[in-house]
Amino acid sequence: MKDLSRINPTTKRNTRALRRDMSDAERLLWQHLRRRQVAGQRFRRQHPVGTFIVDFACLEAALIVEVDGGQHADQKEYDTARTAWLERQGFRVVRFWNSEVLTNLEGVREVIERELLSRSRPPP
Repeated sequence: MKDLSRINPTTKRNTRALRRDMSDAERLLWQHLRRRQVAGQRFRRQHPVGTFIVDFACLEAALIVEVDGGQHADQKEYDTARTAWLERQGFRVVRFWNSEVLTNLEGVREVIERELLSRSRPPP
């Protein structure tokens, strides 16, 4: 398995830029994921995983949440390959369209919470 702890300086710069320039849907969802508001789990935003930067990651539950805009309709092959790579690293990836987040935030939260609860490890 590749060492995922080392972050390329270019990736780090891109990560910071993406945090500054989040979409409206990403910004709205972040307000509901931060501070352990969903199933008590901690999320990171615009987090690097390998050479990719994922929208939101809960490392404890190995869950990645992606919020996709219209540009993703034209890059299905790339997204499929990216998701496959992330899943090989042990992550579960769930995707939502911007419009879903903006119009059905409660439903999106429920899906994320269900995923978190299904992946949570019981305490020792």
